Amino acid sequence: MVDSAPLLPRNSDLESNSVIKACQKSSNNLLQAILIAFAWVFDGQQSFITIFTDAKPKWKCLEPTDQICKQTSNPCGLQPGSWTWASPANTSILSEWGLQCANTVLSSLPSSAFFAGCLVGGLLLSTLADSVLGRKRLLFLSCLIMSLAGSMTVISPNIWVYSALKFVSGFGRSSVGTAALVLSMEIVDKQWREKIGVLGFAFYMLGFLTLPIMAYISQSFSWRSLYLWTNIPSFCYTITIYNFVPESPRWLAVYGRNQTCFSELHDELNNGADKDYNFFASMKILCTTRSTLWRLILVMIASLGISFVYFGMPFSAGNLGTNLYLSVALNALSELPASLLTLLLTATMKRRISILILTTLSGLFSLACALDAAGVAGKIQLAAEVISYCSACTAFNVLLIYSAEIFPTAIRNTAIGLVREAGLLAGVVAPILAAEGQNNRFWSFGFFGLVIMLCGLSCLCLPETKGKELTDHIEEEANN
Repeated sequence: MVDSAPLLPRNSDLESNSVIKACQKSSNNLLQAILIAFAWVFDGQQSFITIFTDAKPKWKCLEPTDQICKQTSNPCGLQPGSWTWASPANTSILSEWGLQCANTVLSSLPSSAFFAGCLVGGLLLSTLADSVLGRKRLLFLSCLIMSLAGSMTVISPNIWVYSALKFVSGFGRSSVGTAALVLSMEIVDKQWREKIGVLGFAFYMLGFLTLPIMAYISQSFSWRSLYLWTNIPSFCYTITIYNFVPESPRWLAVYGRNQTCFSELHDELNNGADKDYNFFASMKILCTTRSTLWRLILVMIASLGISFVYFGMPFSAGNLGTNLYLSVALNALSELPASLLTLLLTATMKRRISILILTTLSGLFSLACALDAAGVAGKIQLAAEVISYCSACTAFNVLLIYSAEIFPTAIRNTAIGLVREAGLLAGVVAPILAAEGQNNRFWSFGFFGLVIMLCGLSCLCLPETKGKELTDHIEEEANN
């Protein structure tokens, strides 16, 4: 049971609600929300950059008459000097550091380390947005760590240092999307809330889409160039948001801070300033409130299942035997209809039904990709893979908006952070399954399809939130 007194600061039973709404209707807030949502661009780039930097490059036989070499699909069993890489060795970490014959765990270590960093960072950083740091400063800190660690990967001498820096980059990236989503949705009025949430997903698509384009342009350059092209703009963006982005008025009201968008709210909140804050108070609420904990578990189960397709499909794109750049570009482009479909579904359909339909659709098409096929059937499978990924993207988008609506302000950032944490568990395992799927597609596409369909059923036990106002305190949420 929860104590009768709120575990987090509360300001005059939120009499400032009218002022908060006035702040949300400020003419500058929409532009600022768009700027905040732009953080998703860099989130998308860093999430999937290893698809290209860690890809296994093509190789060729040095002697055209060498029949043994020509009949071999893997150079590991060939004599040194009988084959060479078709492109410069520094275009991938596998060719530069001689990892072409390494086991799947080692070759996928950087990707798994990145998502492991996201996992640890989400646990340690997400609660700070609901306590001392607030939304804005956490977004700044997360972007700063991600961009600096990402830039430093260019000095990596081996896979171990590289993986360690990927872990740090993932640690920073862990809260970028969460903080951007929560802050952008909390500074705008209700009529813009869903639209701004979907805009963030569209920016994520933009970041993802730029990766195959930049990778194709730089395919003859060192893999390090791709990190510089993505992390230098990210660092510039970090400085921009520090100077031009406001703090969430809802967070200011709940925590009694004295920084506001209007002087009225400034005066009203000063009465609650200078309070003591427990870093993990929001986590305590989640763990001690039965109804909230149950909701969190159900949403996390759904997030886990959806994320196996969401993260696994791009890493498994090469397993279909199609062009890697084309496959990843199609996956990235599918985020656009996913964003538009999210906007349509959140406006017209209930959250639970939307997620159930999307996860079932994604699972069925993923299972279709598990079958061996070639020629025309192979192209059909590529289309099925894109549909499966698009459905999972839409489901994940709806789930994040659903999560922002289902938890109150006092614990919203922590809750969404934990929801993404569950998805990151899939992110850690997905690259390994994708590598195993090169030999047996069931371990990638088959497994992804089964898991997303089963986990999607969990949303049927959650309450519906469509058309309801956001709540601020645990007592309000308990009454819904």
